[in-house]
Amino acid sequence: MRWPSSLISVLFLAAGLGACERSAEYEHKAPPASSTAKPAAATSDVKPLVFDPNDVKSFKVLPAKFETDKNTITDDKVSLGRMLWYETRLSKNHDISCNSCHGLSTYGVDNKQFSSGHKGQLGGRNSPTAYNAGPHIAQFWDGRAATLEDQAKGPILNPVEMAMPDEKRVITTLKSIPEYVKLFKTAFPDDKEPITYDNMAKAIGAFERGLVTPSRFDKFLGGDDKALTAEEKAGFHKFISLGCPTCHTGVAVGGSTFQKLGLVKEFPGLKDNGRFDATKDEKDKFFFRVPSLRNVEKTFPYFHDGSIATLDETVTKMAWHQLGVEAKPEEVKAIVAFLKSLTGDLPTDYIKQPELPPSGPTTPKADPT
Repeated sequence: MRWPSSLISVLFLAAGLGACERSAEYEHKAPPASSTAKPAAATSDVKPLVFDPNDVKSFKVLPAKFETDKNTITDDKVSLGRMLWYETRLSKNHDISCNSCHGLSTYGVDNKQFSSGHKGQLGGRNSPTAYNAGPHIAQFWDGRAATLEDQAKGPILNPVEMAMPDEKRVITTLKSIPEYVKLFKTAFPDDKEPITYDNMAKAIGAFERGLVTPSRFDKFLGGDDKALTAEEKAGFHKFISLGCPTCHTGVAVGGSTFQKLGLVKEFPGLKDNGRFDATKDEKDKFFFRVPSLRNVEKTFPYFHDGSIATLDETVTKMAWHQLGVEAKPEEVKAIVAFLKSLTGDLPTDYIKQPELPPSGPTTPKADPT
């Protein structure tokens, strides 16, 4: 992979990839000025700042889709999964689908602090984006689901969300719709009983694994020197030098680890126990899966509780509470400029809502109770 030549002239050795391990006494300092430096006007003798390409190599270009050996992606599965994604009859009152909380036309979120579910009930955590979630270490803020397929099973049976009473009701509903009987048989031709709760989740998961949003940052990583502006490159440098890639790295620029919220400086008013709710291990208290920063410009509000509305405030708080760095306004501005380069292109054809099949004579009716 060829690294852009101008990046080397813009960025210098990133000194912070272990920042999340630093103590509260960590103090961000600017590089020392040379005692022999000439006045700013005399720029011809100023040496370009040095940059370690290994820091950039910790980021990866997005693939076309996130493959997995446990759920082979086929066109038939994806087509079925796309329909199920928009299928409101997977909810008790036939009024909520996966897309209700994870709107694919709005970058996989609903931009609400908490999503509303059955009978208008509100969940207790902000809905994460469905885009670029395939490589995450686990799903949900507390990591209670190992894969996208596991995650797809949860909301349907959650009494606050889609509120189906049990798996049997889901299977009964799907089997009562003649077109779904055909589609499941086509998508799972080797299964004696194609319509199962697991296969429903596999179809949705296969579709989700294609929810990928490549951005200008991917072009930059691939060697396109002009894909990012000078301001964005400077912001990328600041992002690295402050230590943000300790947690936000890899293909999703996050999502690969669990980290304690308030690692260096205590996070005020924190009531959610985070991963502890899933593991009951005291060591996991206040740990959350690190969110992806892909499309972060569009996935507001921020944090597990949707408590922060703006990206500027989010960057400021993360620098302080996670790194012990009191980020200056100009540093925050630069980082936000870089983060906006992570906003990708929505796969409009891939996410287009298909026509859903009509109910059969035995399809359970909507139940508002």
